[in-house]
Amino acid sequence: QVQLQESGGGSVQAGGSLRLSCATSDNVIGDYCVGWFRQAPGLELERVASVSTGSGYTVYADSVKGRFTTSQDKSKNTLYLDMSNLKPEDSAMYYCAAGRTYVRGCSSLGRSDYHYWGQGTQVTVSS
Repeated sequence: QVQLQESGGGSVQAGGSLRLSCATSDNVIGDYCVGWFRQAPGLELERVASVSTGSGYTVYADSVKGRFTTSQDKSKNTLYLDMSNLKPEDSAMYYCAAGRTYVRGCSSLGRSDYHYWGQGTQVTVSS
């Protein structure tokens, strides 16, 4: 069974940094694609990063490129999303999710291809 749990959210001022963690069951890193998503009230779900956990290769949304960085620690079954130079528009509930692909690259997965989701962690950035 695949499980994911986010942590590390909080409130920061604009320009600040936060590190989100995604703790997973031990069959995720290396076998699954992991996406970092966010959703603000009234807005659509946005994928901010797509991680190929076998290689660590990550594709970022333009809205966060250069400010967000992913990493992973297989020994801890944990992925990280380091967020810097945060902006008020980064305020949202952040989720990590896992899905599989056997042919396409991880960045080609759509929302419905991620079958396993964490509960989310709230990030609030004040101006």
